[in-house]
Amino acid sequence: MFFRRARVVNPSFQERVDTLQAAGFTVAPQAGGTVRVTRGVCAVDLKEAGGALQVEDSAGVEMAGEIAVLVDGGFQKFFRAPSGKKKPALAEELKALHAFEADLKERLGLTSLYNEGLGTVSTLYQYDRVKDRDRGVPKRIWE
Repeated sequence: MFFRRARVVNPSFQERVDTLQAAGFTVAPQAGGTVRVTRGVCAVDLKEAGGALQVEDSAGVEMAGEIAVLVDGGFQKFFRAPSGKKKPALAEELKALHAFEADLKERLGLTSLYNEGLGTVSTLYQYDRVKDRDRGVPKRIWE
């Protein structure tokens, strides 16, 4: 009686989307049952999988209707869209993306990891010294 544990509330997908709208995010349904959540230039696609919330891909910057993810090139960070378009990441965009991801995780009740709290985490890391490293042994000049 006295030491009852609080019941764990598991909100539905629609309740979570409504929470995001109330927090100032723009929510728009997309083809394929996904929902695009945006604020400023930042966007992420969410979908419902078995009644649970699933993040379709990493958050990024919206470019021509696509979500461009952050790529660390070693010397500079870029945003790259699925169509292959690239653009350099500006400091304002990185700050906006970091704040967007932090607010999104807080509103949705998702786990926020320590390294993500320190700063913006890139989706891909492609340094020029290790280009094509996943394609097996590179062809040597003397071969």
